Amino acid sequence: MNLDTLYSELTLKTEAKLALIVLDGVGDIATREQRYLTPLEAAKTPNLDLLSKDSAQGRMLPVAPGITPGSGPGHLALFGYDPVEFQVGRGVIEALGLGIELKAGDVAARANFCTLDAKGVVTDRRAGRIDTAVCEELCKLLSQKVKNIGDTEVIIKPGKGHRFVVVFRGKGLEGPLTDADPHREGLTVPTVKPVNPKSIKAKKAANLVAGFYKAALPVIAQKKPANGFLLRGIAHQPAIPSFQDRYGLRPGCIAVYPMYKGLAQLVGMTKLEGPQTIAEQFERYLAEYDNYDYFFIHFKYTDMYGEDGNFEAKCKAIEELDAALPILLRKQPDVLAITGDHSTPCPLKGHSWHPQPVLVHSASSGSDKLDRFTETGANNGSLGVFEAKYLIRLMQANAKMFDKFGA
Repeated sequence: MNLDTLYSELTLKTEAKLALIVLDGVGDIATREQRYLTPLEAAKTPNLDLLSKDSAQGRMLPVAPGITPGSGPGHLALFGYDPVEFQVGRGVIEALGLGIELKAGDVAARANFCTLDAKGVVTDRRAGRIDTAVCEELCKLLSQKVKNIGDTEVIIKPGKGHRFVVVFRGKGLEGPLTDADPHREGLTVPTVKPVNPKSIKAKKAANLVAGFYKAALPVIAQKKPANGFLLRGIAHQPAIPSFQDRYGLRPGCIAVYPMYKGLAQLVGMTKLEGPQTIAEQFERYLAEYDNYDYFFIHFKYTDMYGEDGNFEAKCKAIEELDAALPILLRKQPDVLAITGDHSTPCPLKGHSWHPQPVLVHSASSGSDKLDRFTETGANNGSLGVFEAKYLIRLMQANAKMFDKFGA
């Protein structure tokens, strides 16, 4: 018997409400330049402080020691899916998040508009972070000019800022493919190749991507600054068991950015659309409280400012969430977990392997006698260091959803 089967056999039906608040990339490291403080330590968080006094804390490994995760693996682990076993292309996640209903055999790619010089060298991977309105205009133009490549339909949909999605819909396709993205400036866009060189379907998909570049680049060649594009996470949608079947919980997602909506949809969560600020997200939680058993609430800006290396802005983002937290606590869930999907330390300006801090609050969590929710405090918490894929199981245990194992 594997562990998931055991958990399923022990699961009891309850009326418990569970909520997971994800401060994306909240984990950080203390350095001399930051006065040996992390943003969580430097931020003023009276509401988190109050919650901490009656909570358990610890640190989580998003994948395994030393492995730096992307947002996809980081969130799948939080949802209880082993990120090594369930690998999902970022294009699939983005497409689902933008409301594209993927069909069997569809291959999706996450795309960035970029700036190319006369020799095809990438000079800006994000085209100056063009406005969403500009992205929408460019996607509309491409959609009008490039509707098919051979017998394959091409679906293009804009996202936020410089981001968009491309879906190839036809027969005999599959991923994953390597990225049409050098991942840094100063290089040309590489040609995509099948990750599995023996796959005939993946070879066809790679040829379609090459054909798309040939057809689409001339359409925007004279546009400034977005005269090119990069494709990555090129893959087809894998089969993943639903969250409700796995845990016996009706799940709802309250997120702003498409990628996180897509991750939630991938495991069968209902996307609760509309809110644009964390206060609005918490208000939506209150409105939907009776309709769902599990709420995933995503907050992006801690990750964004971590990637910018902006310590002060990351502190302010944490303070913004803290200020809104009393809204959610008007209807306090039976189990509340607060954490990140990974760490995004300001000194590194990117995702890292450092374990993210986690707080779990319930009538059963007990108190670790910690006055604040910080990395330093979490190091001394009763939860210890554990793999993120077990967080949902700890939440279920705190909700008294498991029968006793054995005599």
